[in-house]
Amino acid sequence: MITAVSPIDGRYASKVSALTDCFSEYALMRNRVKVEVLWLLELCAESGISECRVLTAQEQECLRQIIVDFTPERAQRVKDLESVTNHDVKAIEYYLKEQITGTSMEDISEFIHFGCTSEDINNLSHALMLKDGLAALVPLQQQIEETVARLAHEFRSVPMLARTHGQTASPTTIGKELAVFVARLKKQSCCIETVEILGKLNGAVGNFNAHLSAYPEVDWPALAKRVIEDGFGVKQNLFTTQIEPHDYMAELFDACARWNTILTDLNRDIWTYISMGYFGQKTIKGEIGSSTMPHKVNPIDFENSEGNCGLANALFNHLAGKLPISRLQRDLTDSTVLRNMGVGFGYSMIAYHSSLKGLSKLKLNEHNLAADLDNAWEVLAEPIQTVMRKAGIENPYEKLKELTRGQKITQEIICEFVNGLDLPADDKQRLQQMTPGSYIGMAPEIADLL
Repeated sequence: MITAVSPIDGRYASKVSALTDCFSEYALMRNRVKVEVLWLLELCAESGISECRVLTAQEQECLRQIIVDFTPERAQRVKDLESVTNHDVKAIEYYLKEQITGTSMEDISEFIHFGCTSEDINNLSHALMLKDGLAALVPLQQQIEETVARLAHEFRSVPMLARTHGQTASPTTIGKELAVFVARLKKQSCCIETVEILGKLNGAVGNFNAHLSAYPEVDWPALAKRVIEDGFGVKQNLFTTQIEPHDYMAELFDACARWNTILTDLNRDIWTYISMGYFGQKTIKGEIGSSTMPHKVNPIDFENSEGNCGLANALFNHLAGKLPISRLQRDLTDSTVLRNMGVGFGYSMIAYHSSLKGLSKLKLNEHNLAADLDNAWEVLAEPIQTVMRKAGIENPYEKLKELTRGQKITQEIICEFVNGLDLPADDKQRLQQMTPGSYIGMAPEIADLL
């Protein structure tokens, strides 16, 4: 929408459309309805709560259908009720009571939201939103990992001059350097996957106070666990105040931020390789790189991804730092912050789409890679002085330092220096045959370990 304040809902709306059903206000309302309905169904199934009678199969189906039928149009009715109650969760309760008014279930209407505090409904709704959001985001992360892994295998043996501190260093391969990023990203993906999403349904301060006052014989923790774990697939947390402490959210957002930080590192390295001519970019008909310089094909996809990773991490870092903190048994600072979970996911998704687009346009320029290596014979000072150490020659590092530092080194100079060394014949032959392009160690084999 061209009048949107946020680019997530404006310029980039098409890239994040998958998140609309996960993090919109409508999605939050729909999940609240789901939590309330499943809680009511479990209360009705509990033999120790005789006043909340056993429902017929048809009545159970009617309740479940309320979830299915909850459309954005139905959500507007909740907003209308909220305009009167000024309380979003209470509006859901009133909406559900309206839905069963005039039906055979009208007699159990007061068991809607029974024993619950608003946060019982909200924390589970947010848990469901995060599960849905991850289901949309993680496949894109996996696609990036798989794409970079394919490039790592394709370029496993393509030699490249490494640069430590920006200076020429021992050669590596394109494939091995990309493999490093894949391994790093996958490690953080495992961290994301192993975060245990938690939920609570234990009342105003987490002790089942109201529940026990009405039905002291009911095993409330077990009843709540059935709803939380069997109904929603999240883990019950009994150690809560009024709110689920959100520590798991901090773990999750920290892991997402680390994944994005590694992607930023990859974006910057690819950007630099493009600037050095190691990679070119496939042109797209009609695209313009510069408004004044016709020749330019800018690495804008990696720049866009970097910028959006930064925005996502600003949100994730704030969420991770703020959410575990709540004064005494509850304050409301988490409520407004939690409404922005989808913003962090949104900027991440925009970044991932941009990285994938940039990676799809890369063209390897082996000529430039080879030329760079052929202009850096000084990097062979390392293997030469290492073999000299093996042979017991005195001061090998100092001799190579005197030969190479600040000097223009050529193949001829290297060969002449090696010829003058008192080395075993096989060592001398190996060094004489070595080039910057062949001095890549086990880089291809390391890339193969992915």
